[in-house]
Amino acid sequence: MPPKHANRVGIYARVSTNSAEQLQSLTAQVSHFTRVTAANKKWLLVDVYIDIASSKTGSSRREFTRMLEDCRSHNLEIILTKSISRFGRDTVEILDALNQLKLLGVRVIFEQEELDTADADSDLMISIIESIAQAENESRSDNIMWGIRQHAANGTSKLYNRKCYGYVNAKDGSLIIKDEEAKNVKLIFNMYLQGKSVIGIVSELQRLGIKSPTGKEKWCKRTIDVMLSNEKYTGNVRLLDDGKHAAHYLAKDNNPAIITKETFQAVQIEKQHRSNVTKGEDGSRRKSKKYSSKQ
Repeated sequence: MPPKHANRVGIYARVSTNSAEQLQSLTAQVSHFTRVTAANKKWLLVDVYIDIASSKTGSSRREFTRMLEDCRSHNLEIILTKSISRFGRDTVEILDALNQLKLLGVRVIFEQEELDTADADSDLMISIIESIAQAENESRSDNIMWGIRQHAANGTSKLYNRKCYGYVNAKDGSLIIKDEEAKNVKLIFNMYLQGKSVIGIVSELQRLGIKSPTGKEKWCKRTIDVMLSNEKYTGNVRLLDDGKHAAHYLAKDNNPAIITKETFQAVQIEKQHRSNVTKGEDGSRRKSKKYSSKQ
């Protein structure tokens, strides 16, 4: 029997065709998430929402709409779904839905990308990823990108002051350090430089009883990876620097620093060193044995 204050969970699944293969995938998704929900004592499965596109219905999203209505009625607190691309038909729809759900306090968990909108880092990633990729409508995608570039260039992008673990927003929207979390950020960077793997850091944080940004006992490996690559901890914020765009934008001293630029750079060098690929005597390429387990 679930606790009185169990979080109400909904499962959303969508397939683009009604082929046997797609329907089999749909069944597998729903069965999987049903088991995931049942395994969490703090969760209560309320409903399952399934959209199947066909020649008759086209891109009908009746269940998606019903799910949003249930969220507005406060019948749902958490939504489980397979991936970002399955959550919406295009970038605009996905961003609009995520913004609505955020205002309603509804948490969305994308299993494939290991993203949780309750996690501030993931929230930033979703905003960027979904604004620059996976758009099926090219013209709308170009308009979104143009807007992002304009705001980034003139310094008005809200992404500059998007909070992440270790920071909170002041009343004027600027970032200020959250002392207890900042200590943990420093600890994570130091442990990595001392030779611990990301998996080792996850284990050590759990042993120390330090909860994840979402309040979980165990940290997600991806969260640690993102933190170790987040230049914002040095006080600098870089936007659109993913190798796909002609221009990127850097705001120096955008916010108070938690770690030094030297420490951050040392971690980036160490990360590259651990993932280094070496050439064997036979000409084959492989990861260095010394660092193959220290990702």
